[in-house]
Amino acid sequence: MTLGQSIPVLGDWFILHFTENEGMAFGMSLPGQYGKLLLSLFRLVAVGFIGWYIYSLIQKNASVGLLISVSLILAGAAGNIFDSAFYGLIFSESSWNEAAVMFADGGGYAGFLHGKVVDMFYFPILKGTFPSWFPFWGGDEFIFFRPVFNIADAAITIGVFIILIFQKKLFHNQVVVEKE
Repeated sequence: MTLGQSIPVLGDWFILHFTENEGMAFGMSLPGQYGKLLLSLFRLVAVGFIGWYIYSLIQKNASVGLLISVSLILAGAAGNIFDSAFYGLIFSESSWNEAAVMFADGGGYAGFLHGKVVDMFYFPILKGTFPSWFPFWGGDEFIFFRPVFNIADAAITIGVFIILIFQKKLFHNQVVVEKE
């Protein structure tokens, strides 16, 4: 697919939309020459910490639900690291006119840990226009669930939501220290 190309899968509410981002949520990036490297190194440290945390949860006989939730977060983070580490080495630069070439003669567009992360799932579930009286955005187009994401992002989000929604059940065997 070319950059920005869309393929409707289920009507107008599930679309494969090819985009690349620098690796942070909503396409944000750290500025400067070393911003991408700093982000990648932070991710590696975070994945190491999450791996250690899973190990400690196993040692403490944590609930299966908690282990699955944290494992989803680990898998998603590792997937985004993998994309960032190797996508730029394997593919040529994507453009609006031509699809990237895998193992191009000139090599990839970026070095190790400097690649972009590919996002492709787009669910513009609800479209409309803000009423003219609405503050700040009156008359502007409204799309509910505008972000484009990938499987790794979904795994992280699902893991976090499970922990937030079921925290009392997932952490039921944790020691609670009460004030006297």
